Amino acid sequence: MKTKGKEQGRIFIAAFGIVLLLMAATFYYLQGQERVLRIGIFAGSNWEVPQGNSYAVMDAAVEAFKKDHPQIHVEYVSGIKKEDYAEWLAEQVMGGREPDVFFVLSDDFNLYASMGALMDLSDFIAEDGDFQPEHYYGTALDYGKYEGKSYALPCESVPTLMFVNKSLLAREGIPMPGNDWTWQDFLDICRRVTKDMDGDGVLDQFGCYDYTWKQAAVTNGINLFREDGRISYFADNRMEEAVRFMMELRGVQRGREITAKDFDMGRVAFRPFSFAEYRTYKPYPWSIKKYMNFEWDCIKLPAGPSGSNTSELDSLLVGMSARTRMPSIAWDFMKKLCYDSEIQTLVLQKSQGLPVRRDILLSAKGQDIFHQVTEGGGNMDINAISEVMDGAAMPPKFKGYHGAMLYADTELTKVINGTIPFNNALNKLQKEVNARLQF
Repeated sequence: MKTKGKEQGRIFIAAFGIVLLLMAATFYYLQGQERVLRIGIFAGSNWEVPQGNSYAVMDAAVEAFKKDHPQIHVEYVSGIKKEDYAEWLAEQVMGGREPDVFFVLSDDFNLYASMGALMDLSDFIAEDGDFQPEHYYGTALDYGKYEGKSYALPCESVPTLMFVNKSLLAREGIPMPGNDWTWQDFLDICRRVTKDMDGDGVLDQFGCYDYTWKQAAVTNGINLFREDGRISYFADNRMEEAVRFMMELRGVQRGREITAKDFDMGRVAFRPFSFAEYRTYKPYPWSIKKYMNFEWDCIKLPAGPSGSNTSELDSLLVGMSARTRMPSIAWDFMKKLCYDSEIQTLVLQKSQGLPVRRDILLSAKGQDIFHQVTEGGGNMDINAISEVMDGAAMPPKFKGYHGAMLYADTELTKVINGTIPFNNALNKLQKEVNARLQF
């Protein structure tokens, strides 16, 4: 019996050793195999402007990443248009097939963060000694946060600027406003330039087009929602100032509906644009193709009496799937794309956006590139751009934000157009929005 027991023990030990050898062999085999990191990306610019090679920055990031991770194969599906990307990504997420790392459109971020589709990056950020969050513009980094946690990194950003028709102002004998101009300056110029140029009794030159109450609210220092998204502040005195200002602006045009064609023909003095549009259409030959009838430049938005010359910042975000099987590898790739100094410099060279790292934009090389891609930048120099990025506002991050803003926009448009009386309208709006936010 003892001999039989010893024999069984030897067989067990031998079998166990074989299992260990097989496990080790499998481990080393897999280590030597090329693993796949899938990336979700769309074709074209995120900023609705023409762009040459939209994959230039991504391809450079992939190449740089491969040098540090030669056993990782990075792949992405090319040719997905931005207008189709949201639906494509939603299908991937619903089917459990989403990429390990993917671009997150700003309209979709709140949804994906709230439903748990994105990995919480807080630990990666806190524990990675090679990652310094302070290098980012604060608002750009905060753009990827939801309920105080980081779920995405910014890759590039654009602020909103005020496009100025310099030819129209010069014809009217009005100097170019400075970056410290105010609502009152804006309103005064709009009044001076709005007129009937051909004497037919119909206005055909105007002050502004496409300036919104949201931009007025931002420049007057108002936060429309509490951070948790449960309470709104539409009845705030600063919001009342913004709405009254918008009503005055509309009154200047005396009921005439201004169109994009009016602006393109050089008949409008001001229009808010993104920096991406400024960068795209400022240099030759796009300047000739788009706005050949007048000279133009961009400055900061005018400041309200309770605010400053700021604007909202829009950022292209990159997130990690909460279901990825290689989170550390995915983080390394995100860091390469969104943080690496060479790739961030390439954003300034190849994209229509701006790098999200302050030190890259303001470096000697960054300033040289900036002046090359904007042909000098006119009145909007790089320091002014950096100031806008530093002080930019960010849309609130809660699940019901877009629905609440859509309703508020509809009601406030009625007030500004005079369809409904202004008296007590903001109090009513605040109560209704607050009620909707409870669901």
